[in-house]
Order: sequence, then structure tokens, then C-alpha cells
Amino acid sequence: MSAIIERTDALNGVLNIPGDKSFTHRALILGALSSGDTRISHFPHSQDCNDTIECLNHLGISIEKEQDEVIIHGRGLHGLTEPGLTLSVGNSTTTIRLLSGVLASQDFVSEISGDNSILRRPMDGIISPLKQMGANISSKLNNNCPPLVILPSQIKGITYKSDIASSQVKSSVLFTALFGDNPTAFIEPYQSRNHTELLLSAFGANLDCAGNQVVIQPAERLYPIDVTIPGDISSAAYFITAALITKNSEIRLCEIGMNPTRNGFLDVIREMGADIEIINEKQGLEPTADLIVRSSKLHGITLSGEIIPRTLDEIPILMVLACYAEGITFIKDGGELKLKESDRLDITIDNLKKMGANIEKANDSIVIEGGHPLHGAIIGTKYDHRIAMSFAIAALGASGKTEIIGSECVNVSYPGFYEALRGLCPASRA
Repeated sequence: MSAIIERTDALNGVLNIPGDKSFTHRALILGALSSGDTRISHFPHSQDCNDTIECLNHLGISIEKEQDEVIIHGRGLHGLTEPGLTLSVGNSTTTIRLLSGVLASQDFVSEISGDNSILRRPMDGIISPLKQMGANISSKLNNNCPPLVILPSQIKGITYKSDIASSQVKSSVLFTALFGDNPTAFIEPYQSRNHTELLLSAFGANLDCAGNQVVIQPAERLYPIDVTIPGDISSAAYFITAALITKNSEIRLCEIGMNPTRNGFLDVIREMGADIEIINEKQGLEPTADLIVRSSKLHGITLSGEIIPRTLDEIPILMVLACYAEGITFIKDGGELKLKESDRLDITIDNLKKMGANIEKANDSIVIEGGHPLHGAIIGTKYDHRIAMSFAIAALGASGKTEIIGSECVNVSYPGFYEALRGLCPASRA
């Protein structure tokens, strides 16, 4: 399938963004490991999250779904059962990395795989620390990629110092550590998103978080909770960008997650000169707020260091935004994007060049000279949902028509994305 997007003159309206899927994956898994029923509200009906549910179903977990709510009938830390087939995570990197951490400590054999894109994704980031913890986990094809084969083992507590700030690696280690013989310490160069730590604590795990270090104790039991998923800031970022770059625009996004380890995107766009107002702030397991975003005159900045792990999912749309900002934007230290759904840096650069952007790459750094008019082009996504959504937004300010090939891949994270865009922007056709 493909979508055709054209320039628009204004965006106006109110949006309720789907629930944060990163938070949802973790809540689903911990709900399965708890002793009792966990209720999740504002559940995002993304393919990624549904793939996590299917994997848990095959591991013996019963999950009820009704509209935007799911109920997980947890069976305790040792209640999972041998799946009897290869678990498929579809296109979800989060599912395979986090669930592997749980499977590494089970007393049965499991194999976990996914679609063709997953089969090319490196897994050495989790294989190495889990092996150090005693896990018997390996790449079936000996290429550090899925399928992964996991055999029963005895887990030991370790101190692990990660070379990169990765919430997926951290979460995999912390989930495995629940079943260890001693405490486990995880140290990273910068603090990555802390959804896992917040949820582990809420489910009753014993952990201590200080700066870039987390120390977790082995657990005997997790307790079920009721949790409401905040609106996904990564999904909101596309509509925020759309309003910023489109003249005569004002939109309101409701109940967006404001976790400070996750909302680096907001810090970046404020530095670029964005007109964004935060209202209706609420405190909960994770804070939320409504965002009012207006058309803005933006300027280039430099992104590097600790802001990168807080904006990894938003780097492609930030690259689009930089094309509409005056001056030069530098993005450095983006190498972890190669661990994502595709080599997003190269794909984003290639597609922006097709649209006339002045953009270059040197190693893992990107230089974007903004202010050059963009024009429509045929965009390849390599079935990466964030690429598809980023270029749907880039097209709103470009001359002519932009065709996005494989546009249906947005269902991985945001079913209804094009409909939501059309609601704010009647001129777009998807």
C-alpha cells in the first residue's frame, strides 16, 4: 500500500494519542509475572503490543481484551509454561529483547523469532549480559540475530556496565535479575528511559535507582496493579512537528506522558524555539499533561550526549524538523539507531535528500542545513513505522505530492495515524 500526502496551509484540532507502547510492553510482561489480575487502561491497539500479548498467550497467560482495556491473569514468577512452538514477536524489537530476559530464567526450552526485519536485528546487546548472568541463550544461526534459542539455566547476580544507554538492554537484564541468586547492578553511561524501574517498583520488586545505576534484588513474588497507560510522546512528536512547521496552526494533544527520562523531544524543540504550552498536568505512576502547540519560527541546534538516549525514537522526525529550521542542526552520537527497526539514519537521510534537503552524514553524526524548500518524492520505508510517519509529516510543508510506499507499516505503533492526520489536515489524502 501507499499513501499520498500533500502540502497543507493549516492544522487545527484536538487529539487523543494512543497509549505509550514502550510502557505497555513492560506492563504486560510484569502483569503476566505477578500473582493475580492486572488491569491496563488506555491500551494502544498497535500490532507490536498485540504481538506481546500473543507471545504471553503461548506461554500460558490468559489475557482479556475489551475496547481500550486489558486484564492479564498473572500466574506468578514461575507460572509460565513451555510454549511448544517458536514464539513470534512480529516486528517488535522491544518484545524480543524484554521477553528474552524473562525466558532466560525459565525451566523450559524456548525459541523466539519474528518477521524478516527482526531476523536482521542485532541481539548481542542482550546476549552478552544475559550470558554473564548464567543464561543459556544463543543465536540459532550464530549471527547474533534471531531466532534466539534459550535453554534452562541458573541465574546469578552480577554487576554489568553497559557501553550504551539502552532501556531495552537494561530491561532485559532487570527482568532476568528477578530470578537471580544475588542482587544485580546495571550501570549505563547516561540514564535511559526508566519505565521498567517505575513499573518494577509498582509491582512490588525491590530495587534502588541512583543516577545511571539500578540495583535490583531477586524477587519471590510480584503483586498485580491497575495501571493507566499515558499518551505516547513518541507518537505525539509527529503531530507536534506538523503543527510547528505548518503556518496558521494550533493543536492540543491530551494526556501525554511527561516522564523526564523519555520527553527529551520536548526539551529539544523548546531549544529550537517551539511555541508549546503545557497545561492540565497530572501526577501518577507516570506524569501526564496536555500540550498546546502552535506554528513556530525554529532555529538549528546541536544534539549530543545525554539527550540522545532520551530522543532515540524521535531522531527521524527531529531530522525532518531540522529541515524546516533556520541555520544548521548537528546530531551526534546516534549510533544506537542501528539497533532499531532499520538503519534509520541512512534511510532518513536518503529520503530527505530525495525531497531536496541539504543533509550529510559523517560516521554517526549528521549535519542538516535548514531553510531549503522541500519537494514531494517517492519515499521508501523499509517497513519502518517511524520512517513512514516522519515523511508523512515532512510532506505537509513540501511542494507537490509525496508518495509513501509501504505506508501500512504505521500499524506497528499507531493504527489510525493517517485518519488522525486527515482530521487535523483535510487536504491530506491517505
